[in-house]
Amino acid sequence: MRRSIRIAAGQGFWGDWLEAPIRQVRGGPIDYLMMDYLAEVTMSIMQKQRSRNPESGYARDFIPLMERLLPDIVRRKVTVCTNAGGVNPEGCAAAVLETARAGKRKKKVRVGLVSGDDILDRLDELIDKGHSLADMDTGRPLSDVRDRVLSANAYLGMAPVVEALAGGANIVVTGRVTDTGLTLGPLVHEFGWAADDWDRLAAGTVAGHILECGAQSSGGNLLKDWRKVRGLRDPGFPIVEAQPNGDFIVTKHPGTGGVVSIPSVTEQLVYEMGDPENYITPDGVADFSTIQLQTAGRNRVAVTGVRGRPRTDMLKVSIAYFYGYKAVGTLVYSWPDAYDKARAADRVLRGRLRDLGLEFEQILTEYVGVDATHGRLAGPPSPDIAEVQLRVGVRAAEKAPVERFTREIAPLVLTGPPSVTGFAGGRPRVEEIVAYWPALIDRREIEPHVRVRVEEA
Repeated sequence: MRRSIRIAAGQGFWGDWLEAPIRQVRGGPIDYLMMDYLAEVTMSIMQKQRSRNPESGYARDFIPLMERLLPDIVRRKVTVCTNAGGVNPEGCAAAVLETARAGKRKKKVRVGLVSGDDILDRLDELIDKGHSLADMDTGRPLSDVRDRVLSANAYLGMAPVVEALAGGANIVVTGRVTDTGLTLGPLVHEFGWAADDWDRLAAGTVAGHILECGAQSSGGNLLKDWRKVRGLRDPGFPIVEAQPNGDFIVTKHPGTGGVVSIPSVTEQLVYEMGDPENYITPDGVADFSTIQLQTAGRNRVAVTGVRGRPRTDMLKVSIAYFYGYKAVGTLVYSWPDAYDKARAADRVLRGRLRDLGLEFEQILTEYVGVDATHGRLAGPPSPDIAEVQLRVGVRAAEKAPVERFTREIAPLVLTGPPSVTGFAGGRPRVEEIVAYWPALIDRREIEPHVRVRVEEA
């Protein structure tokens, strides 16, 4: 058993800074690189992509990153854990292996493939067996929207990641493994924690939660004293230095920008936390109210005291389904009387839509620069406001009214209030709406699959 291991965050979402994993691997010693790509909306986007191209459906950014990093990963003996596989982990793993083959080097890359989270093809079977997969927010059974479901993925925990690592994988590619499971898996593998060691599993879960959003815990997006954060041109992504007893330190590579502090770690801890005493994952329940933070040096925060409880009998399922169509159009009005002009334009637009007999489920108007962020809390705008962006969105079950709406924005430039500038983006584009349906499933219905394939690197 190692005395400690260092797990580094490399990506916090699909679209995060591409240089982060390069800097994490080359900037100093690490044992594992954790790369988190998935959110609920990401899964639905990937499923839509795969429906158009069966070879897609995973985070394509991951492959060129591996092309750059494979020599360093092999030489420095860094193991990668990632859920970049999305809804097509098989395709992602195959692309990594192809990249390894193209490199023509002498050392081996072992790619662990974790699947079994995708239950889209099993939905009818599960419903017939009595699993309603009811929406956790509304209680409606999935059968209400079954014909419009695009993707359905159960949240797997750390167990298949541990299995892949035990099989010798130095790159683990998964589908919908929880963000925290990508960090907890290496900890359980290295330290041999038992599957019912709830306090240590909770500590590893907290470590994963701190790492999952990348630089958000090391100075990025920091509210407290944000003006004092230096070096965000080259931010240091967080690193966890973990010990066998579950205690760990959050830090970053020396010489990088950003900051690791109690405020930066705390802000990440409360991100998507929900009930602080019941942070539920497939691997157990972490009690965030027991977390103790202490400054342990410059850019070093010690995390101790985490307590946990047994896992639940259920797994969460992320389901995406087709909801309808939407479009968003914008116009910018300039001083003087910018806000009044934008409001007048909105009245004109809504009147024309009514005259056309168009029916929408919702029409939403925002005045960017006035109330789009804070709504009514923003208070009355200054009469001298320099510019306002009128942003109008519509939503409907059918495509036709939304399509017609897209043709009613541009005419306002010459047939509405004066001083439109920067007709933003041209004619709006009609987009399909993918809605989110959270559900629960008995964990006994879900069986992860793990394979480890070897290729020369």
